[in-house]
Amino acid sequence: MQDYEGVTAFLGEWGPFQRLIFFLLSASIVPNGFTGLSIVFLAGAPEHRCRVPPSANLSREWLNASIPRQVQGGREGPSRCRRYRLESLANFSALGLQPGRDVDLSQLELEKCLDGWEYSRELYLSTIVTEVRVCIFYAIGYMLLPLFAYFIRDWRMLLLALTLPGLLCIPLWWVVPESPRWLISQGRVQEAEIIIRKAAKTNGITAPDVIFDPMELQEMTSQKQQTHTILDLVRTKNIRLVTIMSVIIWMIISVGYFGLSLDTPNLHGDAYVNCFLSAVIEVPAYIIAWVLLRNLPRRYSMAAALFLGGCVLLFIQLVPPHLHILSIILVMLGKFGITSSFSMVYVYTAELYPTVVRNMGVGASSMASRLGSILSPYFVYLGAYDRFLPYILMGSLTVLTGILTLFLPESYGTPLPDTIEQMLRVKGLKYRHTSNSTRVSKDEEESPVILKSTAF
Repeated sequence: MQDYEGVTAFLGEWGPFQRLIFFLLSASIVPNGFTGLSIVFLAGAPEHRCRVPPSANLSREWLNASIPRQVQGGREGPSRCRRYRLESLANFSALGLQPGRDVDLSQLELEKCLDGWEYSRELYLSTIVTEVRVCIFYAIGYMLLPLFAYFIRDWRMLLLALTLPGLLCIPLWWVVPESPRWLISQGRVQEAEIIIRKAAKTNGITAPDVIFDPMELQEMTSQKQQTHTILDLVRTKNIRLVTIMSVIIWMIISVGYFGLSLDTPNLHGDAYVNCFLSAVIEVPAYIIAWVLLRNLPRRYSMAAALFLGGCVLLFIQLVPPHLHILSIILVMLGKFGITSSFSMVYVYTAELYPTVVRNMGVGASSMASRLGSILSPYFVYLGAYDRFLPYILMGSLTVLTGILTLFLPESYGTPLPDTIEQMLRVKGLKYRHTSNSTRVSKDEEESPVILKSTAF
């Protein structure tokens, strides 16, 4: 069958129809910036200390001294996990003794926070932690998140405000058409032709009387449509290697992206400002990724972005502790590189898989990405043991992912494969001429560019 791009070339590349679909789908992505990273504020852990109940009957002096002081993150403050034994403090208070003068606090016995915690409400009026006691459109939504969180300090109302806009996306089910390319791959050619003619009408273009050759349609409808399963992603050597590498790359990129995003409250300075900066840096990252995808090979562009992000994160440990601003700049630069690679990997992965399994391939990779997002908070928690450890791990994994990217096939400047057979014809694989060698040679003459679509 004639190449899909050739059949639909009369529509143009960026007409009113394409713009409408683009902006409708883009608008649906904005709420993802709310909900995807809202946990930064919904479950933000404000400053807290052990609660001392009124029944302890302590004097004002002993009440103020009931929590031991300790250094956390370079700052001295009340302990979050321990308090002095209240029974002893009550006895000292009843005897009229003064803390520090009459009693050496360093010699007193400590106990856990048996009565819960008291939370500072300077940043948050209410978060999940305080109540449950557990210690370019996506970026726009992400940038709006700290704005919502700043003015809505209660986590329940914030969650409601962030999720309701998603209901506006429901009408898109009836507005956005199905992909004609996918319909063709499923044998639903007439439905695809209706959508293409509608697109031509929207663009003010007269569609040809015959879009798909009748003989080719008859040949397609006479053949039984083959059903593809998830096993097709690992059935052959070539597609299996692509799937394994894609899964690893997606997972590690997701660890870096969400790890840095969730770590913003731990950076020096205001949590709302840091979250906003983390969102703003994504805008130039997406723009640079778009420019690179249009002009340079996929492998080298994505690998360069990963190397940038990973190397910068590894360099953070060398920054002196008092240079807080420099540390934040490096974190944002690392976020820039990882965000650029994250946006590229969506396009790159979709180009590697043939149309018949493209959704499954991208879906499997996205599932691996969700696994990475599940693991990312644990990378952030490692900062409690060493504040540089999360950056060292994420930076090292990101650099290794950049190296792995260089082994992927190259898809820049080549037509998208429509069938698994087209994806199999890659550089480096040897085919033995059998009884169907005539058919193979004929296919090679009809679509020579496909043979160069990958680099294996």
